[in-house]
Amino acid sequence: MKIALIAGSNRRNATSTKLLQYMEGVLRGRGIATTLIDLFETPLPMYSPDAEVLDGHTSAMKRAVAEADAVILGTPEYHGSISGALKNALDFMGAGEFSGKPVLSVSSSGGAVGVSSLTQLQAMVRNMHGINSPEWLSLGGDARQFETDGAPADAAIRQRVERTLDSLVGLAALLRPHAGAVSK
Repeated sequence: MKIALIAGSNRRNATSTKLLQYMEGVLRGRGIATTLIDLFETPLPMYSPDAEVLDGHTSAMKRAVAEADAVILGTPEYHGSISGALKNALDFMGAGEFSGKPVLSVSSSGGAVGVSSLTQLQAMVRNMHGINSPEWLSLGGDARQFETDGAPADAAIRQRVERTLDSLVGLAALLRPHAGAVSK
């Protein structure tokens, strides 16, 4: 099984990126192949439908998502919406990358929770013909603390991440049986 993760912040040390890095480690620990696209580390040019040639970062992102059995989209919440960096990345893609794939939406917000950004992400996933995971994950306020090893500081958050990933991996196995069995 392959899972692509897109960390949609263009901020150094963003908690949404830390959360996706932790999730990637959990998935790799389960023997799942992952590709993390960090939009801070590998920024993309501004989307234009008139662009005739894609740069290397954009081509690599599109390929990773197209080859994945499932996708995790992570974003901070800005003004009740997803980050501009993630919206720009998604504009480069569509049904060719997302059709029939389970997609988990994840947010980390300075406020209480990132429900507005998660709701908008799920609408975008539907428009790209992806299948929204029945779970989503939102960290808000004090829940956005991480240990030096990258794990969420709160044990309940770590358990929630595990359950959310269980749900996504299970859905991916049902929808894409060629991906093979996954062991815990």
